[in-house]
This record gives sequence, structure tokens and C-alpha cells, in this order.
Amino acid sequence: MTNVQLKSSTSTLYKVSKRIFDIAVSICIIILLSPLFIYVAIRIKKEDNGPVIFKQKRAGLNGEPFYIYKFRSMKIQTSSKKSSKNPYNWRGGVPDDFVFKNTNGFHPDVTKIGQFLRKYSVDEFPQFFNVLKGDMSIVGPRPEILEISDHYNDYQRQRLLVKPGITGWAQINGRSEIPHGQKVEYDLYYVKHQNGILDIKIFIRTIYQAIFGKGAI
Repeated sequence: MTNVQLKSSTSTLYKVSKRIFDIAVSICIIILLSPLFIYVAIRIKKEDNGPVIFKQKRAGLNGEPFYIYKFRSMKIQTSSKKSSKNPYNWRGGVPDDFVFKNTNGFHPDVTKIGQFLRKYSVDEFPQFFNVLKGDMSIVGPRPEILEISDHYNDYQRQRLLVKPGITGWAQINGRSEIPHGQKVEYDLYYVKHQNGILDIKIFIRTIYQAIFGKGAI
């Protein structure tokens, strides 16, 4: 395991052009999909009269926490459960064989509309507002929950060197089915090789995967 050196492609020009791309695409998607957003909000509210948006703290750029937005897909009593205790007690980093969730089958605490939202990653769409705020980018390593990122070793922490994204290199190469070690390798590949062409490639492949419901981001 070696340290990743950021390429010269992470220049001011690249950062500015990526930010412009993020803002332009996010605004277009929010406007174009606003009818879907309204429909989903009505369905979520109608099913159990709970909140439409689920907020959760995630690790952002350089590990700075921020609130990520999602359409709520879990039942109220489940999505509202909170614990101050970190459920993990790893030493020396997150195990390479760790898998955060299993997307096979339906979880009993997922709502009816939530099953659709998760299959096609529609629950992730509110994160375009995170992109507009500047907390996230459209392309980048997926933002980790703090309970996991708090256990990163120095090697794993390198995935926090860039702004987290709605989708990334790891997501188009296996999405949530891959173990943590492989996900980190994919993310660090992106950190090292990020450029505009790679961003567009990831973005296009993500659209394809979302349409066909291949795994969950």
C-alpha cells in the first residue's frame, strides 16, 4: 500500500471546469426531473405520512462531515433510530473484506416505494442539491458514513483527498456489491487519475446502470 500522489490534472482549470459541470448538470437534472421528485415525495408521504427527505452525516472532503440528502426509503421507526455508539471496533483500518450492505432481496424495513427508489437509485437524486451546495461533486468517491470513516487507516484515508461524489469509479465497477478493500482501490485509482474525460465516462456509465437497476449506489 502506497500513498497516492494527486496528478497535475487537479489544476485550478480542472477544478473550475468540474465545478461548472456539476452546477450545470445538477440544475438541468433537478428541473427535468422535478415532476418525478414531486411524485416520489407524494408517494413517500402517502405511504406513512413521514418525512420525505432523510439526512445523514457523511465524511466529505478531507473528512469534514456534512449532511447528505436522500429520499427516505426506510420505515419511520427504522430511519429515525440513532445510536451514539460506534458499532465497529476495528483496529488498523477497515477490513478489506467488509461489505456495508447486501442488495440482494428486499429488506423488511424498506417501504414499498423505497424498494423502487433503491433499485433504480432514485433515492440518491436529492444529492444534486448537495452538489449545488458544494458538499459533493457529481463524480467522486461515495461519501462514507462517519462510523466507518473514523476507522480509516492512513492508506484508506486518501480517498478523502477529493470531494465525494454521487457516483464514482467504484460504483460503475461493482457498486455496493464489492468489498471495502476493492472499493478503496477503485477510489484511489480515481483520486490518482481524475480528469474530465474520466468524469464523463463515469457519468455516462452510471446513467446506464441506473436505468437497468444494476445494484445500488
